[in-house]
Amino acid sequence: MKAAILHGPRDLRVEAARDPTPEPGEAVVRIVAAGLCGTDHEIWSGGRPVAYPRVMGHELVGRVESVASDVREVRPGDPVVIEPNYSCGRCPLCREGNRNLCLSRITIGINVDGGFAELVRVPARCCRSTSAGADRDALLLVEPLAVVVRAVNRGKPAPGESAAIVGAGTLGLLALQVLRARGARVMVVSRSRRRFALAAELGAERTHATVDGPLAEAARSFSGREGVDLVVETAGTPEAVTHALELVRPGGRVVLIGLPHELTPVSFFSVVRREITITGSMIYQDEFPEALRLVGSGAVRTGPLITHRFSLDRIGEAFTAHTDPSSIKVALEI
Repeated sequence: MKAAILHGPRDLRVEAARDPTPEPGEAVVRIVAAGLCGTDHEIWSGGRPVAYPRVMGHELVGRVESVASDVREVRPGDPVVIEPNYSCGRCPLCREGNRNLCLSRITIGINVDGGFAELVRVPARCCRSTSAGADRDALLLVEPLAVVVRAVNRGKPAPGESAAIVGAGTLGLLALQVLRARGARVMVVSRSRRRFALAAELGAERTHATVDGPLAEAARSFSGREGVDLVVETAGTPEAVTHALELVRPGGRVVLIGLPHELTPVSFFSVVRREITITGSMIYQDEFPEALRLVGSGAVRTGPLITHRFSLDRIGEAFTAHTDPSSIKVALEI
């Protein structure tokens, strides 16, 4: 098979590799499409070290090629989307239901080889069966959509509530649609106006660039009260966290999914004084079925988010495209 193998930072080569063989409990999946995300770019650039050589890729759609003799979850030929995170199942966190927080959690494409390849070997329990006619573009974004579904669920939106999304990237535009499906009124906030037309097309009632005036004032104008009821932060920067706290009303909720790595200054006096609930949301637990239902029903549209497509042989161009201002989601068609 062919695989894009990362030998070190920015040293990515498409080359021949040995076809994987399933071990007990495993399946081999033939990849038909893979999404390239910010984590992949961080690994490729060296910002997130991994054990080299490594095949990246964790947003994966494919068809089961073969399975071990003990596998019952899927069969050869089944169309599947891959749930790329799996936990140990034995630690206290796993036993109490918090498998997404498992300290021994493995991520396909980060801790083990992933799907920027023609074939990938995965635990069979990571294969989520889909209908044969399911839209490939929709399936390609099911993994990040599951992340968003969990975050929105943790924010507990009620129909008619006001909400703000901080960040207009893939996660932000997916979160917008999930909140709209829950009946919330949504404002999208971003540093740039570049994606505001698309946000409006996907259901945003208001958009606001951070350079266009005070966020608190915009939130009051949109919500008709002291601020929005719920903020979902997706940008992953210290500034985005600050923006989220400026937008939310007293007694409101903020859900953080953006994983800012830098120190983030927070006025906890304001948090306490206004009784703000701040909630972290880490990947997903059992949200894949809901994500599949949302794309299957058309409640979440994914096609407009896929802006670039490349073959596996052109994966170097795909990583360049990821940083292009026009890029939202880059897809590899394998």
